[in-house]
Amino acid sequence: MTQCTMSTISGCIATRFTLSTAHPKNTSRPAALRPVATASLNSSPASPPSLIRNEPVFAAPAPVIHPLLREDMGKDSYEEAIAGLQKLLSENRELGPVVAAKIDEITAELQTIDGSATSTETLETLKAGFVHFKKEKYEKNPGLYGELAKGQSPKFMVFACSDSRVCPSHVLDFQPGEAFVVRNVANMVPAYDKTQYSGTGAAVEYAVLHLKVQEIVVIGHSACGGIKGLMSFACDGSSGTDFIEDWVKVGLPAKSKVVAGANGTPFGDQCALCEKEAVNVSLGNLLTYPFVRDGLVNKTLALKGGYYDFVNGTFELWGLDFGLSPSLSV
Repeated sequence: MTQCTMSTISGCIATRFTLSTAHPKNTSRPAALRPVATASLNSSPASPPSLIRNEPVFAAPAPVIHPLLREDMGKDSYEEAIAGLQKLLSENRELGPVVAAKIDEITAELQTIDGSATSTETLETLKAGFVHFKKEKYEKNPGLYGELAKGQSPKFMVFACSDSRVCPSHVLDFQPGEAFVVRNVANMVPAYDKTQYSGTGAAVEYAVLHLKVQEIVVIGHSACGGIKGLMSFACDGSSGTDFIEDWVKVGLPAKSKVVAGANGTPFGDQCALCEKEAVNVSLGNLLTYPFVRDGLVNKTLALKGGYYDFVNGTFELWGLDFGLSPSLSV
């Protein structure tokens, strides 16, 4: 891992921040030292509320129509119900809006039956999942959840991809309350910007200044669709998506570095390299947040990059060293 991270990372983030204001040029003033920040990467590794009334509430009385609908009804039965409603409509024109709404409802149910999964099945999945969580985790750990009810004090802030295969709490076995997690397409962290990316800024500010996290970890992963898109999208200013291309362009410095050193490298391998380089770009962008820099200078905060290869079942971790060195100012 050292070769992978050191060789590609050292040139990725060449960031210097002047922490004091230089004096105006004055030939009579003696030379003075001022601190300069430098950064480099190393290779160290209660029950939900019940419905008060489970039926629509109308502002005015309306005719009640209850066609006989059952879960075991087949397609023909649904069509018979629709035919019955249409007959009712022809006999009672004043029921038009109500009957039309019921026909739409039955048609929607019929469409779910023709699909691969019904809404009932998906709801049952969610219900069964919560029942399992409450029985096997919540009720068996009253101490933990009792403390969490009082507040949170996570040690980690984690940026991870929205990809359904790479949930950081699952991969790193985080317990509730241990990690403040932000997930987005391609696990990007944009540079400090109060207008364009205020959502990310709010998350970083809250984690660092209010939750007092000790580590910020940016985790990339194998076979990332967002990075593949970044490597595939044209750089001519055109766009074929409403949001995706504009978002993943946060990682353009990573793409530029990979493409510049490609030398015939297969596209898939380029994407794998970019998945790691994009992590480094995000680490560099974190240094543009003043409260992050303050935490690094005061040694109350550390930054780390990670890479989860779910194809081979491996995880890499590297750090970013941040320190001060004297600089001569004349």
